[in-house]
Amino acid sequence: MAAKFTSVENLCSNRFLNFYHMDALTDSGRAFDYFFVSRNNKENIKVLSGKTFSEGCVIYPVLKSDPEKIVLIRQYRYPLGRFIYELPAGLIEQGETPEQAAMRELKEETGYTLEVVQGDPMWSRGFYMGAGYTDESSTAVFGYAVGDGTERAAEDTESISVVTAGKRELRRILREEQVSLRMAYLCMNFLQSDPDDPFAFIRTQD
Repeated sequence: MAAKFTSVENLCSNRFLNFYHMDALTDSGRAFDYFFVSRNNKENIKVLSGKTFSEGCVIYPVLKSDPEKIVLIRQYRYPLGRFIYELPAGLIEQGETPEQAAMRELKEETGYTLEVVQGDPMWSRGFYMGAGYTDESSTAVFGYAVGDGTERAAEDTESISVVTAGKRELRRILREEQVSLRMAYLCMNFLQSDPDDPFAFIRTQD
């Protein structure tokens, strides 16, 4: 397929997010302006590099001491001006695997240690976050949250409280509270899970 753009220009950069302008082309060849953001510098934006990789991870942490509960966070999000419920998540640092990043982020944000559970590889590949405005991809990491959650090391720029929710409370949160899309969709699986085998849904079903 022929490229549907002629050039990409970096309009603004910082260490967290970059803003790009694309000279895009319609199917008929008409030129128009397209804007998007990326966590990557120009050499690594996916439209130019052709690379596929995850910039971040989201964690699905079932409480090992009580598999009827899942560990959530309630975090202040500056673009919204409010707290929302989310699953723990974070960026993958250079040299880390998604699993290593997930273990680090869960400890920092919640104080729990992550005991990773492997499943079908299709669940641990990167999925795009919002391809209409960013090239960012995120990987889900599944596992048990182990410990008592007392060893948190969250940054002071992150206003986070930790919530361990059972299925009744999770349903209330999904009905009544402000919730991230990743949490909502992943927690649909938790609502249907068997506490004796809470990760059955990520194993191969073929």
